[in-house]
Amino acid sequence: MSKNSNPLSLDYLRDQKSSEDRLSEENIGIAARFYKMAKKKNKKIKKNRRKKLQKKRKILRRKIRRGSSKDRNLYALDPNFEFFNELRVLILKSSPAEKDKMIKRIAGLGRVKLAVVSGIFMSNYNENPEAYTSDADLFIVGDGINKARLRSFLKSLEAEVGKEIRFGLMEKEEFEYRYGMFDRFVRVLLEGPHEKLINKLGL
Repeated sequence: MSKNSNPLSLDYLRDQKSSEDRLSEENIGIAARFYKMAKKKNKKIKKNRRKKLQKKRKILRRKIRRGSSKDRNLYALDPNFEFFNELRVLILKSSPAEKDKMIKRIAGLGRVKLAVVSGIFMSNYNENPEAYTSDADLFIVGDGINKARLRSFLKSLEAEVGKEIRFGLMEKEEFEYRYGMFDRFVRVLLEGPHEKLINKLGL
């Protein structure tokens, strides 16, 4: 038996420690190389994402038509654009902040008691349009509605979605009567897929 083969000898222990140190250094070196490779790959992925995003923005700018009203510019999606439906879905899937903004604009039209969206404003409309049998995409119940403000609101909304919006408006008294009589228009709207943006009628 050699002097370094005795597991109790100091030389054996030193050799073992030296071997472990070499393995540790090798592992550190391998880990460092993997880290550098991963970092380089991550940078490349981010760069490719930026390029794709910039390309999409350029395409989108070319496919948005510009118009103007008395006091501001209006933009509308070109319905002939290849990815028109996909872009419209992205617009309609608004963030909570955008939805709050829409609610405020509707509330500012008058004494609004109920505001319901359906049809094209629902996120899965394109997947199953047959499920939306209502005659209205936007339905408002209220009194003292400012018609000029309403027209302006609908015009800007249609410019955003790139499509004519089917709209319904009733005064509170008429709605309550038709609701109590199980009116078909009201029943189909409220029984089908919809979202109440404003509901002061306890429905």
